[in-house]
Amino acid sequence: MTDSPIRTLLLWCPDWPVLAAEIVDGVPATGPVAVLHANRVVACSERARAEGVRRGLRKREAQGRCPQLTVVEYDPGRDARAFEPVVAALEELVAGVEVVRPGACAVAARGPSRYLGGEEAAAERLIEHVAQSCLVESQVGIADGVFAAGLAARAGRVVEPGGTQAFLAGMPVEALGRSALADLLRRLGVRTLGDFAALPAGDVLARFGFDGALAHRLAAGRDHRPLAVRQPPADLTVTSTYDEPIDRVDAAAFAGRALAEQLHDRLAGYGLACTRLGIEAVTEHGQELHRVWRHDGLLTAAAIADRVRWQLDGWLSGSNGRAGARPARPTAGIIRLRLIPDGVLAQAGLQTGLWGETGEERERAHRALSRVQGILGPEAVVTAVLGGGRSPADQVRLVPWGDERLPVRPGPPAVAGTDPATGGDRAGGAGRPADRGGGVPPWPGRLPPPAPAVVLPSPLAATVHDAAGEPVVISARLAVSAVPARLVVGTGRPAEIVGWAGPWPVDERWWAPAEARRRARFQVSLADGTALLLAVESGQWLVEAIYD
Repeated sequence: MTDSPIRTLLLWCPDWPVLAAEIVDGVPATGPVAVLHANRVVACSERARAEGVRRGLRKREAQGRCPQLTVVEYDPGRDARAFEPVVAALEELVAGVEVVRPGACAVAARGPSRYLGGEEAAAERLIEHVAQSCLVESQVGIADGVFAAGLAARAGRVVEPGGTQAFLAGMPVEALGRSALADLLRRLGVRTLGDFAALPAGDVLARFGFDGALAHRLAAGRDHRPLAVRQPPADLTVTSTYDEPIDRVDAAAFAGRALAEQLHDRLAGYGLACTRLGIEAVTEHGQELHRVWRHDGLLTAAAIADRVRWQLDGWLSGSNGRAGARPARPTAGIIRLRLIPDGVLAQAGLQTGLWGETGEERERAHRALSRVQGILGPEAVVTAVLGGGRSPADQVRLVPWGDERLPVRPGPPAVAGTDPATGGDRAGGAGRPADRGGGVPPWPGRLPPPAPAVVLPSPLAATVHDAAGEPVVISARLAVSAVPARLVVGTGRPAEIVGWAGPWPVDERWWAPAEARRRARFQVSLADGTALLLAVESGQWLVEAIYD
């Protein structure tokens, strides 16, 4: 947290969901219009407000006050698409624009005020430019911090430096945007932000929790984080390249969701959460697109995916806004997409252990498991350690509780191994020289993902037949004699094979005849939905593992 909020300029477009409905769907914003979410009004036009419609009203009550009311369903994707030309127009004059939400974006005020002739001149210039480029009315507020700048924008004010606390003091508690907290504060006699800010911070935290403490900081004019945070390590960025250019919104949304989940998993691995997301795209013709999204909370995987989808939709739909406002649709499809966690916070809760956070519960679990070992022996309690290997059984090692958890083979399951010249093995796909550079090369001949859910301690004998009832055999050159059609495990009943993949050959320790092992593996799907990992070794079919 910071006690010195950055001087912030925030541009706000009033009633943006209503205006977005006009831009995208052609609903006249000059008439009585209300945007509904969960059957309640979340935004309404000026004409609707004149008829008594207010935010929070139920649909029936709003229509009762204004019978001619036009109802539009809330669509955050539509709001984001329509707002893209406004942000693009703003970036023609200022750098480092951050989208707070569709309809509002912020930038550090120092730069624009210096080269546009002062803060008031910068505000007027930005409002005029957005109006001329997009035919969109907007208001600008400047204050110390994003929260105060947002309230100043609603009043069209430039709060003098150092005057933010006095500006906020007279605001009602409803300005915090937390209806439940505001209702409770009013019942306790706290009616303004100044009254709320005067309460002791410790008492606020004890009574209202973390969210109440955050609101208390905002009421006092102290943002919980600065506008521009430190750059995260470069390895947190995720990038995906596509052989076929993506020029459809649905294909881009699918690719963006996969990349968003990859980013969230990478951040979770470091105990971090994203608060500011940079989205970059490169088209087939070399055009580079970039946007930064800001969020007041911690971005979940779904929230990251939504913002990526909104942004890609805005780029690829080529929304021209009003009067042909920029930007136009890219000249070619997207071939590279990159997500940059431009603002990260430590989030210990993202890496909770099996027994919770480090402390009393973990110590109690350790003592209990150690006692079991003392009664039944060290091997009675084991934990799994992942390592290198080609088969699922090779990649997992069970280690007694309390012992050092080191893999038998180097690297995670997908990496390790070398060529025979360095003491390794060969398998299907072997013959490529091992990468003796900075990393450990992958195990040749390993199974493709996903990994099976259950690895049998002892493989089960099986037979595989074709449609004519003849046994399926594999030649020395890995030729399959016929399409596998039926599987019999042990003395069980035959099961129909509806899909199969393989073979994946493995030829291990061929230079040591006593230890040599050669086999071929298959993945099969049965008619009852079961998926199995099979292996053929010395002409015998075996069931090695079961997929979930």
